[in-house]
Amino acid sequence: MLALRLIRAARPSVQLRRLLVAAAAAGTAFLLLACLGHALGHPEAAGPAARRLAWCAVPLAATVYFAVAVARTDPATRPRPGLSAVGLGPARLMAVSALSTALACALGSVLALLFFLRLRGDLTGTPFHEAAADFLAADQPLPVPAALTLLTLVPAAASLTVALALRPRDPRPAVPAARRYGRFGVYGAAAARETFGAYGRFGARSGRRPAGGTEGGGPPGRAAGAAFAGAEGGEAAPDTPAGPALSAPDTERVGPGPASLGGAPAAPAGLPWGVALLAAGLAVHAYSGRATPGLSPTVLPGWVLTATGLVLASPGLTHLCGRLLQSVRPGALRLLAGRVLMAEAARIGRPLGVVCAVGSAGYAATALYGHGGSVSLPGPLTTLGALVVVGCTVATLLTAAVEARQCRADSVAALLHLGAPAMLLRGAAALRTAALLVLFGPLTLAVAALSTLPAAR
Repeated sequence: MLALRLIRAARPSVQLRRLLVAAAAAGTAFLLLACLGHALGHPEAAGPAARRLAWCAVPLAATVYFAVAVARTDPATRPRPGLSAVGLGPARLMAVSALSTALACALGSVLALLFFLRLRGDLTGTPFHEAAADFLAADQPLPVPAALTLLTLVPAAASLTVALALRPRDPRPAVPAARRYGRFGVYGAAAARETFGAYGRFGARSGRRPAGGTEGGGPPGRAAGAAFAGAEGGEAAPDTPAGPALSAPDTERVGPGPASLGGAPAAPAGLPWGVALLAAGLAVHAYSGRATPGLSPTVLPGWVLTATGLVLASPGLTHLCGRLLQSVRPGALRLLAGRVLMAEAARIGRPLGVVCAVGSAGYAATALYGHGGSVSLPGPLTTLGALVVVGCTVATLLTAAVEARQCRADSVAALLHLGAPAMLLRGAAALRTAALLVLFGPLTLAVAALSTLPAAR
């Protein structure tokens, strides 16, 4: 009931995103039912039926990814002060998000089932034997357990992924508690040599030491003094171990604040692995194109490796793009645009990588169809699958942009309060968009050209 009330009380923009999730789930569920109908109508062709079902994993993954992005930007399930007192902690809100996603996907699955039964003639008694007899199997009874299994696949996968993505996490870093024997007993070893007066210093041996104190390598007296200063209302020094430990929960919760734009965000660590997987995927494409031109069974693993490599490498490329914007004596415009790109590299980079992978796949399929006809003319089911994948990837990128804008709300408000003109913020947004297009546009074309080069020969 709580999930239904939160869904009903949401804003129109949130309702629109949920309806888009339901539409994507309906398209994916209809493709799964079409695979079932094709298997019923052609029982002798087990291999093509299995390949059709394997290709349905692509729109399924796109739908689940879009559902996770929508669940992240849902304001109704965002942790707020006071909700834990009434029993709505992070775990309960995570369960509400998963249930809301399951309801939206279940609605799409029901619509897909009704449309599929309408085409078969089970509801009206006028089956379309000639128009869609390849995937309807109207002359055979529909197996109810198999249909229900396929229909529950999308809601189950989406809700489980949302629950894993939004599960409560401890914002404190996991530091192993290494206990050693020092001069005065068992305690964390300090980096500097202690004097005799350090034992009697205020707070040096108290049991309530902040995370990252003496066990992180700093002197115990200095860490206790920093924690005492923070408790009195002051601010810990940046080089003390208490500074990041006190500010980590707020940064994790609200995203980059005004102070985070002035620092240097750490670069994502997936760029080397992404480049390696991208090279492996292109090598698989080269082998499959020379062995059997066209859509061979090794094309799907090649595209999976290529897409995974692009998704892993895109945050690092986005961070690099933001760093390049700030090079060679930057002004306020380039500095602001570059720092925002560096701070949001992980949030924006992954959807950009997915869009790059889908764009390169679409361009490669179009090139293969126009060059020698190695790929057959796409049918209605292929067109539906392409629409689901492209729509989900574009909608995921726009939803990630909305999430980034929500996380930058405090930073933008602080800049406007300091007197920054609104034209500067709009110019920085336009500069970020142009820089990303300049980087990822040629990358998409290059990956598509390299993947189609062996088949074109």
